[in-house]
Formats: sequence, structure tokens, C-alpha cells
Amino acid sequence: MMEINPKYHLLRPWLERLPEQFEQLGEVIYDKRNQLRVITAPDGTLVNAKRYCIPRQPNRLVYSLGIRKPKGLRAFLYPTRLLERGIETPEPIAYIEQRNRYGLLEECYFVSVQSPLRHTLYEFGDAREGTYEEMARELARFTAMMHEREVLHLDYSPGNILWDKDDQGYHFAVVDINRMRFGKVNIKDGCASLCRLWGPKHFIELIARRYADARGFDENRAVQLTMQARTKFWTRYQRRHPLEFPLEL
Repeated sequence: MMEINPKYHLLRPWLERLPEQFEQLGEVIYDKRNQLRVITAPDGTLVNAKRYCIPRQPNRLVYSLGIRKPKGLRAFLYPTRLLERGIETPEPIAYIEQRNRYGLLEECYFVSVQSPLRHTLYEFGDAREGTYEEMARELARFTAMMHEREVLHLDYSPGNILWDKDDQGYHFAVVDINRMRFGKVNIKDGCASLCRLWGPKHFIELIARRYADARGFDENRAVQLTMQARTKFWTRYQRRHPLEFPLEL
């Protein structure tokens, strides 16, 4: 089964062959349970192709029966909703789904245009005071704008926020958007969404203050909610995973 953005219908023959050729195409940029490759399509478009591994039970059954949309399908459908709201995310090209003879979901693929933005927030994991204040302010404004437009990214982490800077200022885009919530975003949920961000404590506090200012919330309350959520998240996280940056709680 394939869903394709009509704008890219000429790529259909190539997309139909993508699963069988995936391992030989492009450059791997991420390789864990899922794999990401940057590939040049036949028409010259630089694309980002993500292969989702076979889901674990019970999700495999849930997705196969249509009780919930698979991650790859959500990743294909959600960008349109974000772009309509003026929130930057790579343009979707196609969703490709494979099933076995029993109708159970196997691997699936999401293909999008490769974002031109060159940076992620991982770069601020050990940033020093005096180097991140402008970024904190602009990221807070972007986050507030997204929440005011009733979009909440449920995995708002450093690798899922792309950014760049030019003569016009900072530009942001969100990726890995299969986990989203659409609807009004209150101060508690908005601040809690900041908990996965890396960086010095003051960097996170500054984002929370500027976020509160942009949305008309109390700054001290926003900092309190953000840091509570951050402490809870990272305390649990470091029990299972090694940390790649100095953690201040």
C-alpha cells in the first residue's frame, strides 16, 4: 500500500521499488531501531527516507487492525496540518506500507523532502552562558507560536528541532512528528513539553521565561513547571541510558 503526495506522482515507479533497494541507496544518517537515509531521487529531489522496523506487540496488532494509524502514516499525514498552520516541517512525499500474507504490518517507509536547515539543538548540550541567550529567546517564540496554533509536539527533543540562521534571523522546523496532539495547549502541557531539551539549567530556565512572556503566562510559574517536568524526565532517563551532556537539575 502506498500514499503519495500528488505533487510527486512522477516518482511513483521509483517509490514502488524503494523498499527492495533501500539498503543500497543514499547515505545513512541514523541507524538504530529505525533507519534514516538521505537519497537523491531520480528527478534530483534530495529526500529523507525513514524505514520503520516491524512494530512490537501489541502495537503491531493495533496498527494492523486499523485501531490506530502506524507511525509512518501519521508522519505522512501530519505535515500538511502543520504547514497549513505556518509551522515549518519537511514536505511529505510518500508513505509505503508492507504487510505479510496474514495482513500484519511489517516494515513501512516515510519519504519527505530533505530539510535545508543544517543544525539541531544537540549543539547546545554544553553551551556556555553568553552564547545561547539569543537562541533561547527565538526558540521560545517558535514554541509559543506552535502552541498558540494548537500544535503540541510530544517528542520535542534536540534532534527533532532543526534550525539555521541567516540575514533574516533564526529559522526552525520540527521533524519526527508522528507523535503530535492537536488542540488548545495550556501552560502545564506547554512547559512540560520542554523537558526533553538538552543544555545548561539556565538555558532551559531562560527558554521557559521567554516562552511564558510570549504566551502571557507568569514567568516564575512557567519556570517552576518546566523544571519540575525536566527533573522528572531526566531522573528517569539516566537510570536506563548514559547521558551525553553535563546534566544540571
